[in-house]
Amino acid sequence: MRRKIILKAPVLTRSGYGEQSRFALRSLRSREDLFDIYIQPLRWGQTSWINENTEERRWIDQTIEKTIGYIQQGGQFDISLQVTIPNEWEPIALTNIGYTAGIETTQVAHHWIEKGNQMDKIIVVSRHAKNTFENTEYMGQDANTGEKRHLRLGTSIDVVNYPTKTYENLPSLDLELAHDFNFLTVAQFGPRKNLPNTVKWFVEEFHDEEVGLIIKSNIARNCIMDREKLHYDLKNFISEYPDKKCKVYLLHGDMTDEEMHALYIHPQVKALVALPHGEGFGLPIFEAAYSGLPIIATAWSGQLDFLVDKKGKEQFYGVTYDLQAVQDNVIWENVIIKESMWAYPREQSVKEHMRNCYNDILSNSDDLGVDRATKLATYIHDEFAAEKKYKEFCNAIADEEALGIENWLMALDEDVKEDEIVEYE
Repeated sequence: MRRKIILKAPVLTRSGYGEQSRFALRSLRSREDLFDIYIQPLRWGQTSWINENTEERRWIDQTIEKTIGYIQQGGQFDISLQVTIPNEWEPIALTNIGYTAGIETTQVAHHWIEKGNQMDKIIVVSRHAKNTFENTEYMGQDANTGEKRHLRLGTSIDVVNYPTKTYENLPSLDLELAHDFNFLTVAQFGPRKNLPNTVKWFVEEFHDEEVGLIIKSNIARNCIMDREKLHYDLKNFISEYPDKKCKVYLLHGDMTDEEMHALYIHPQVKALVALPHGEGFGLPIFEAAYSGLPIIATAWSGQLDFLVDKKGKEQFYGVTYDLQAVQDNVIWENVIIKESMWAYPREQSVKEHMRNCYNDILSNSDDLGVDRATKLATYIHDEFAAEKKYKEFCNAIADEEALGIENWLMALDEDVKEDEIVEYE
């Protein structure tokens, strides 16, 4: 007997949570023998929505219509899978599972602990997220007894990373780049992604050389006003170097998964630079890594799940950092708390690694640069294959062995009911 599961998630949005939601959906669809799937779509911030005419999008639309009709008839669900920040989790089914990626600091809000304890299970996308959730503790006082009490997460947590993707018939990208060697960074202009320093440190290190930095970015709804604001910000960042030889490019707006992969493997794109203060997982870093790009990244948080191999060896240019308090302007009530910390990449380490990466690639150094990146890509494709991750995710939702026993017992019970009663002397 299949279990009715409702996916409450921003499954149609172009966002990190949107991609996470679609991974969850694809995992569930891989086992439609176990799950009868329903979808309640959510918005996520001000991100745009996917609009490709694909089999998946048509199936999602049909399933949403099915869900509306089922709920209107008073239908109930066996399992709810809620893909969002923990603030929005709530018990709405017999079994409730929270699935989140938004743990990017050293501590979660106490409200997340309270919401997490209302769930039957939690799934996160990295070991960093799991450790942060489990290691956060608050001391409080019982309102009735006055006794001191600890507030900790009591709900079990599973880690399921994102899977790799494969592409065919990639589009051709005409980027019109002036130089053959270009770094790439993929991030929104916001405090956490650290783009101003990324641009500033690149220009300072390569201002007198024929090297480029491509910024793939967007804000809000990717409109013309967004693009103009980004152009203005970039001009301010590089205004101190009017005679620079290096180039800074802005690639703004929505791109399909195929277009993004074509960008990662573009012959003039040589390495990815990612200097965030924290990542729940680091999906663009992951995509660039399994596409074969050398990676320069902050050596902290979710990206270590795939940038460090099973033997504990870093397979990237790991930027050193200092853990310090989050910026005041990012404090968000019940989400990002002032007591939490971020990783702040060290300027000298960033410049050294960009320079080393540049030299390694140009000299084709063994075990460095492209060679190390190729080995990392092979490792990721082996360990993060889609079918493997789909299975892990479905097992986290409902253990297959337990389900098999349950279904066998139910079938046995039905057989008994259908048989006639025989009396023996």
